[in-house]
Amino acid sequence: MLILNARQTAPSQPGHLIVTVTSASNNFPISDATVSISPMSAPNEILEQSKTDSSGQTQDLELAAPPLAYSLEPESPMPYAEYIVRVTAPGFEPFEVEGTEILPETTAIQPVRMTALTPEDEEASVIHIPDHTLYGEYPPKIAEAEIKPTGQSGEIVLSRVVVPETIVVHDGVPSDRSAPDYFVPYRDYIKNVASSEIYATWPESTLIANILAIQSFTMNRVYTEWYRNRGYDFTITSSTAYDQKWIYGRNIFEEISVLVDELFDQYLSRPNVKQPLLTQYCDGKRVSCPNWMSQWGSKTLGEQGYSPIQILRNYYGSSLYINTAEQIAGIPSSWPGYDLGIGSSGDKVRQMQEQLQAIANVYTAIPSIVPDGIFGERTQSAVREFQSVFGLPQTGVVDFPTWYKISSIYVGITRIGELS
Repeated sequence: MLILNARQTAPSQPGHLIVTVTSASNNFPISDATVSISPMSAPNEILEQSKTDSSGQTQDLELAAPPLAYSLEPESPMPYAEYIVRVTAPGFEPFEVEGTEILPETTAIQPVRMTALTPEDEEASVIHIPDHTLYGEYPPKIAEAEIKPTGQSGEIVLSRVVVPETIVVHDGVPSDRSAPDYFVPYRDYIKNVASSEIYATWPESTLIANILAIQSFTMNRVYTEWYRNRGYDFTITSSTAYDQKWIYGRNIFEEISVLVDELFDQYLSRPNVKQPLLTQYCDGKRVSCPNWMSQWGSKTLGEQGYSPIQILRNYYGSSLYINTAEQIAGIPSSWPGYDLGIGSSGDKVRQMQEQLQAIANVYTAIPSIVPDGIFGERTQSAVREFQSVFGLPQTGVVDFPTWYKISSIYVGITRIGELS
């Protein structure tokens, strides 16, 4: 059993890690990559070593983490263990992630995007994940109005609320012109921020409330084109003083990922106000914010049995309600509005089958199917294997999360709408 560092001397509990390895050039999975795991406290000690399968994934690796209670109390020692993930694969530059976070009784998913090896660059690409926002020290949010005025000269506002295909994240404060900009798929952005801002060990209703607040904040930035109207070429920043914490290359948590896939088109509104609310929040312990949601307070309310909307209204008022975006950008075809399963047929089934077959050509663990517009047992098996590979409940039914996950993976591997 791993001995944790001095800040984590209590008996450990197991957490889980899956590493997913893809090519940065085409989003294809990289099989037979070698993945080694070491503790941050002993970088030369290899605790686990695994090969990726045909879907570019390692097996589920069990790793030691601090006691669950640490992530449930704000004054506790570091509630997660930190590991080093090293990946090598023939024809690709070595890759290293320092600081992958493992919480007890949860599954961390560490994405690794590898670049083709070039003769002039054989050193490992290294990503360092800083402290979680609930544990480390970060600047508090600079207060803004939750609803932005739209009648100012030069203000450009979109005609309707749209889930964007891509978020352009400026990795620094707005005035830092040297900070890089990253093009991030919308759902990946939300999963990253939620994994950086809250603990996946919290009650599900708390996770949902916080995810909805994060999404509404993001959609407000998109809808009002807040930064572009001020002469910047990005959607949002990674600074906690101005926006939300996004961390390049960090791991996400499966519990958060599943919820985001179910909720990603939702945001928070007030009556007779079209734009999503800029739902600001703070930790509620080191930083006080009486008119915003307290993250630790939302955890307590979740433990007391509050529903997500009850938690949100507790902080933002009784007029708050959950809304749904009018459009989801960057997808070949929208969800039909009902689940597809055994016995379903028609154009929507055929569209789904065509996308799923294109994915199966790359992710070979997924059975091949004939796009005939009829949802039979072969299609059900392919859907179930797709759900297994991409971390969805393995029902064999194409529900809302599965439809849009198929669409996003299809877009990724066929390079539809790729930004140059």
